[in-house]
Amino acid sequence: MSTAVPKEDDAAGELVSLYQKQKKIYARAVSGWFAGWRWALVWITQIVFYGLPWLEWNARQAVLFDLSARRFYIFNLVLYPQDFIYLTGLLIISAYGLFLFTAVAGRLWCGFACPQTVYTEVFMWIERKVEGDRAQRMKRDAGGWTLDRGWRALAKQGAWMALALWTGFTFVGYFTPIQTLWAEAMVLGFGPWEWFWVLFYALATYGNAGFLREQVCKYMCPYARFQSAMFDKDTMIISYDAERGDPRGTRGRKTDLKAANLGDCIDCGLCVQVCPTGIDIRNGLQYECIGCAACIDVCDGVMDKMQYPRGLIRYATLNGMAGHWTRAEMFRHVLRPRVLIYTAILLLVSGALLTSLWMRAPFRVDVVRDRASLARIVDDGWVENVYRLQMMNTTEQPQRYRVVATGLQGLVLEGGDAIALGSAENKWVPVSVRVPPETAAQAGPGAHSLMIRIESLGKDGVMLDEKTTFLVPR
Repeated sequence: MSTAVPKEDDAAGELVSLYQKQKKIYARAVSGWFAGWRWALVWITQIVFYGLPWLEWNARQAVLFDLSARRFYIFNLVLYPQDFIYLTGLLIISAYGLFLFTAVAGRLWCGFACPQTVYTEVFMWIERKVEGDRAQRMKRDAGGWTLDRGWRALAKQGAWMALALWTGFTFVGYFTPIQTLWAEAMVLGFGPWEWFWVLFYALATYGNAGFLREQVCKYMCPYARFQSAMFDKDTMIISYDAERGDPRGTRGRKTDLKAANLGDCIDCGLCVQVCPTGIDIRNGLQYECIGCAACIDVCDGVMDKMQYPRGLIRYATLNGMAGHWTRAEMFRHVLRPRVLIYTAILLLVSGALLTSLWMRAPFRVDVVRDRASLARIVDDGWVENVYRLQMMNTTEQPQRYRVVATGLQGLVLEGGDAIALGSAENKWVPVSVRVPPETAAQAGPGAHSLMIRIESLGKDGVMLDEKTTFLVPR
């Protein structure tokens, strides 16, 4: 049901709709330097995404987030939920990386590496291969349904669905071993959650890249709304040189521009036709612009044909355009305080994260007091405390450990000799600490400091010290 309001200047109250039907965008294919970079990133990101789950490392999947076992394998790294701090560091690095790239050159992420852009580019390539380029698609759609249009539409939808399902399958393959998942797929034997996530991710890919496309960037993505807060007049953005290009108009290649009072823009409209969001960059920077630079490539091609200098549409800064700066002068102004601060923070956090990973101990230990028996007096008046050690081998080689305790005179630790853990094994180890009666009497009732040391018996010889308390009953 549409909403309408009466026009103010119409006494009869003519209804005018508040909503306009979304016009379908038929993006034209484009080639050029930026298009080459965009496709290079499509290949790189998709080879990594689709290929990584099939890569084996140490006789298992190279990258696997095993939620049931609470282990996350990333090549040589074995991470546990206790290593959540590394995810925090990774998110901080991603955020500041986005801030840095945006402050330097606008929406580089959106135009070249965002999954929405990447998959839309792939889906549009399939569409062009099946239905032809822009003019052919527009002609078929305008001519109504025919047999030719019907089989092409079915072929396109079938290819889109196949790619979307394979994408969903690959996504789940990062959480369920993909070899196992492939065997289940052959007999349609997925579990309930596997079915849900394969179909959910496939539907998201199919809908976003096949149908919503530019609407995701224009209406759903929050980045388009707050990007202006990270821009300033020294940010490199895609800009139309109005001083050089206007007045616009058609002309022959040999037309005298001064005599005809024309700028370099021949008003061909190709910059609008290649834009995936359907905007006219000649109207200035708009939030819908994703920075893909397709308009730069097509405009440079037109300038070449007209034998005009390239760069009518180019990456430039507002200050640079106003001051007629050279490219070198613009780049010098890009290195401003905000960029230097972002870079410093990014390097600092990245260095701290890498250093922490490099110095990460090959095992972890948590000392937990046995609540069923806090302290008790055993044979000959000795006082005993029982502890449970949660030991995690964070390597993929079997390891052996020894546990010793210090802090009270004459103490004896039992159960800590030659503890063996398998590859990436996590288990609880009970140990007991006893002190003689004279030590307990000298220390007095209450809690006393105790140090439990866990020593690796391997070549690395790593030791971990964990503080706890020893209770002497009253």
